[in-house]
Amino acid sequence: MSFFLVVGLGSMGKRRIRNLKSLGHNDIVGFDKRADRSLEAKKLYSIEIRDNINEILENFKIVGMIISVPPDIHHIYMKLALTFKVPAFIEASVVDTDLDNIILDSKLQDVFFAPSCTLFFHPAIKKIKEIVESNELGKISNYLYHSGQYLPDWHNYEKVSDYYVSIKETGGGREIVPFELTWITLLLGIPKRVVGLFKKTIEIDGATNIDDTYNLLMDYGNNIFNLSVDVVSRHATRRLVINGDKKQLYWDWDENVIKIYDPQSSKWESHGYEIAAAQNGYNKNITEQMYIDEIASFVSAMNKESKYPNSLEHDKDVLNILYSVENSDLNNKIISL
Repeated sequence: MSFFLVVGLGSMGKRRIRNLKSLGHNDIVGFDKRADRSLEAKKLYSIEIRDNINEILENFKIVGMIISVPPDIHHIYMKLALTFKVPAFIEASVVDTDLDNIILDSKLQDVFFAPSCTLFFHPAIKKIKEIVESNELGKISNYLYHSGQYLPDWHNYEKVSDYYVSIKETGGGREIVPFELTWITLLLGIPKRVVGLFKKTIEIDGATNIDDTYNLLMDYGNNIFNLSVDVVSRHATRRLVINGDKKQLYWDWDENVIKIYDPQSSKWESHGYEIAAAQNGYNKNITEQMYIDEIASFVSAMNKESKYPNSLEHDKDVLNILYSVENSDLNNKIISL
């Protein structure tokens, strides 16, 4: 019998179990160092649980691994995947510990890694990609995008101080920058230059040391992308404006519609899209379907049936943008990429 191994049974690990089951993959074994999380996952989803990951990899036929642990320890389990030659999906990251060596070893050993690119599977982002690539907007001048959330709303069942978003290196605001940059750069590529600011602006209980606001200007040669990310917005927000010389695009994820202004008719054209319901406890716009589609893409790619949209090399380039923005602020300069 073949199993998927889910490493880390917190909120994302449980979500990935649901994703696998929705795709018909019911043979799952879970691992977490916290016994309470292991017992909860076993009770909720009737999966196998073991408290020794090496024992799992040695005694179960593992066909795929889902790494849903905090980002600062992703590398530990990626290296285990390499050791046992198991293809692995990795949640969104914000640190690149030993990533160069992992990329090299994955190529030498032909082990497939699929870093998360969740928003690339959102129906609105899919439609925006189609519109941009169709040239309907004309020559694009600029992109204005705000992604804002309130950090204490992420996990209403535990304190911010109890998990990785309260740590400076893996702080909530810092993590969301590459989370957003991944879909942006999969659509537009890597910018030529970046300049930015980041800082702590308010007090968040349990997150004294994190930077909660990031602002990036990315130079794409013929146009500029202005990205604002924060974890201080009391209403969860994603809003995008794209200005072309023919038309303007506007998207607010609260409205489930992409609007395009046509100056020829002086009217807004609406492109609606449907989203599946969110899991209980999550923002209504965090559609469960994009997570399911992401795991389906991983499974298809690991079986060599299709190509997965993201790669470790691209993830490294995205993280380099984050680090360059921080370097820009700290050294008061524009950074060429």
